[in-house]
Amino acid sequence: MIEFWFEFASTYSYPAAMRIEKVAGAAGLDVVWKPMLLGPLFQAQQGLKDSPFNAFPVKGRYMWRDLERTCIDDGLPLNKPAIFPQNGLKAARIVLALPLSARPDFVRAVYRANFVEGEVISDDGFLEGLLIRLGHSPDGVMARASSDAVKAELKKNTEEAAARGVFGAPTFFAPDGEMFWGNDRLEQAVRWARKVKNVSMDTKVDAT
Repeated sequence: MIEFWFEFASTYSYPAAMRIEKVAGAAGLDVVWKPMLLGPLFQAQQGLKDSPFNAFPVKGRYMWRDLERTCIDDGLPLNKPAIFPQNGLKAARIVLALPLSARPDFVRAVYRANFVEGEVISDDGFLEGLLIRLGHSPDGVMARASSDAVKAELKKNTEEAAARGVFGAPTFFAPDGEMFWGNDRLEQAVRWARKVKNVSMDTKVDAT
């Protein structure tokens, strides 16, 4: 098992979301998809009310070129969104309102909409249309996404991320709590998680 903590506004979470199941699956690991909000973390930890890539333009210019190179390497399309960062609050709540098995496809579709298709991912019409395209009843999902329980779960995720030392996305956690930050650390995180899994299995064998 490997935990994937992501935020829909996060640029590097886009390529990570598109490839994590393949990378983790090849290592025999399941993926736990954990949406969170970076805004509260940035404000609490760094005093920022905007993305660091906007607050520090030189960093932002580098990031967009680096993301372009990364997507070329991974065979992924990329179109810089007109709005950055986009508000992913509603989409994150929808993730938590969906069954576990349906979450990966929805997450990937939202990332494509944000970083390829130029959609406004906070728009209710877009989100409802996406749910229909993926075979879900939009009324039911949107109602669950607006419930107090889902709102509380997303808030809890964000608070848990902060408590565990998360400061950006994507972030990965191995079963032993080891944290890895960044799309370029995905393979390392998977190797670590697989090692932990194998050690755990060996320990169980020895105990019997």
